[in-house]
Amino acid sequence: MEQLMRATETVRNFREARLSALRGPTEFFDVQRISRPADMNTATSRISYNTRYFSGNYGLIVIALAIYALFSNMWLFGALVFLVGGFTLINKFAPEPTQVGDYVVTQKSLYIGLFVIGIPLLLFAGPFSFLFWVIGASAIVILGHAVMIEPGVESEYASVEGQV
Repeated sequence: MEQLMRATETVRNFREARLSALRGPTEFFDVQRISRPADMNTATSRISYNTRYFSGNYGLIVIALAIYALFSNMWLFGALVFLVGGFTLINKFAPEPTQVGDYVVTQKSLYIGLFVIGIPLLLFAGPFSFLFWVIGASAIVILGHAVMIEPGVESEYASVEGQV
């Protein structure tokens, strides 16, 4: 029960910290603000401003791309389900050693068996290609959006508000 309380508290803190910075779809997909930057300095300043301003939206993009990549790689999904499910089942149903014939099955031996099967299965599933695909796809989508969207009028007054 204590773990459930910690998990809900973590989700609540994440929601307050990251999702409070979400901008609406009309602002995020504002086609009137799309333009090509004039030079590299303009592009850099747009990236700097937009990554802070749309940080919640960009976080959701990364999560959505990771979920898509996970469900499109069934081997990786199956390996993760096997490892997490095995870990959960061992903790739930085998906390004490069990006698099977002449052999005593302990929690340690079950974990060894789980990882001897699960880790090669996980490595076969390609977690590194998953990771690099999510990083690359996220970088292309986020940087493309951040470069093309002009900062709003509120960005002009950000330095004025900081000095008051």
